[in-house]
Amino acid sequence: MTILTTKTASHWNYFLAIERDLDVLSRYVEFHRDNFKCYSLEIARILLAAGAEADVVCKQLYQPGGSKSDGIDAHRQHITKLFPSLPTFGVQIPQFGMKLRPWENWKSAKVPDWWAAYNKIKHQRDTHFHQANLHNALNAIAGLFVVVLYLYRTKAEEGELLPNPHLLRVADVYVTATNGETGAPCVNLQ
Repeated sequence: MTILTTKTASHWNYFLAIERDLDVLSRYVEFHRDNFKCYSLEIARILLAAGAEADVVCKQLYQPGGSKSDGIDAHRQHITKLFPSLPTFGVQIPQFGMKLRPWENWKSAKVPDWWAAYNKIKHQRDTHFHQANLHNALNAIAGLFVVVLYLYRTKAEEGELLPNPHLLRVADVYVTATNGETGAPCVNLQ
């Protein structure tokens, strides 16, 4: 018996795993603006996982295979030169009526709020634990979603990034079609 394998989109698979954790969280904390300041150990874990993976993926976008440690400002400088539309890229969570632009602060050369919270929680959890909140976690996962789409942009543009996320969607304005074979949205990442 033979098992044939192909290279997988490992960062996509990791994003999907984190998104599944977010989906489980939605059974316990309603994703509503009244709960945006809600914080917990589980939300901290989700935020830390999404932030760490976003950092890894950002490096891969402009430094494939590289391991040089750069900060968020270096990421912004490199990535916005390569992909000027990334800061305005929109994400939806239709189930909860949400629209997010997680990298929007990059338009004015600022650090995204969720990224600042991620770093404070990572380094000074004792004094900044309250920032491990739903608002920051939602934006962190949306931010990860965006950079992973750009990392696998050829597959995303052809509607071949599968399976589809359960909660997050690309804002309608970026969907150009649906892949007839896979049913996945074809995404415009120009």
